[in-house]
Amino acid sequence: MRRLTYENGRGEQIEFYLSPFLIESLTGIGEVDADIQSQQSPFQDGDNYIDTLLQPRFIELEGSITERNFESIREFRRYILRVCNPKLGLGKITLELDGDLKEIMGALDGSPVFPERSQDVWQKFMINWKCPSPYWMDLNQTSRSLQSYVGNFKLPMTFPFELGVAGSRTTLFNEGDVPAPVTIDIHGATTNPQIINKTTGDYIRINRSIADDEILHINTASGQQRVEIYRDNTIEQGFGYLDHNSELFNLEIGENEIEHIADAGDRNAIVAVSWQSRYTGV
Repeated sequence: MRRLTYENGRGEQIEFYLSPFLIESLTGIGEVDADIQSQQSPFQDGDNYIDTLLQPRFIELEGSITERNFESIREFRRYILRVCNPKLGLGKITLELDGDLKEIMGALDGSPVFPERSQDVWQKFMINWKCPSPYWMDLNQTSRSLQSYVGNFKLPMTFPFELGVAGSRTTLFNEGDVPAPVTIDIHGATTNPQIINKTTGDYIRINRSIADDEILHINTASGQQRVEIYRDNTIEQGFGYLDHNSELFNLEIGENEIEHIADAGDRNAIVAVSWQSRYTGV
């Protein structure tokens, strides 16, 4: 089975399945154009491969309004036009295909088209979306919590002594086809927190103490990258606290060993890492 649901920027939804909006053709859900990047030196035969970049995804839906009453057809046409309004910007496309559920963000590439009915019993329609990011994603984020800090302070103490050691370490699994950006939230008292992807060697370090009533929020998604500190009803921009060697990393395909350490902290602090796996097709 295949069922497509579109939710526009106002939260209005329309479902295309069997009735009253029958899917007759759906293209662009698997295939996506790729641009191969290469470089050629003078007098070189062929060229050198550099990378492959996926182009935006274009989804085309052709269907029919399964009504014969003129008044019902008019009302359903109006409903499609209202929900699938290109002026509302990006909306969410959810696709159920043979029991698999995925979602993608897309903008209407023009208004829906309603061809002349002619001798057709049902009213045909065509809808096109452009998806700036070509990747399908799981419907829900996967989230894992880490114990942020394990203290070493004991009495009686001898010098030299450590205030703390590495916090918990865990393995996160990216089931997708490409690396996945993450969001990281640290809640609770900790000093100079650092999240390390031991699989790649990349790390994110914040050179600032996080108070017990503050939340440090980090987003590594391209175009949405942010470092923010939430306190009560205020948001403080935190890019200035980002260590200059930090890398706003993604989770690589498969297993990623993630570790949290801090210069000082509290075992009650909570670190959560969340992500949505990304897929090149459905």
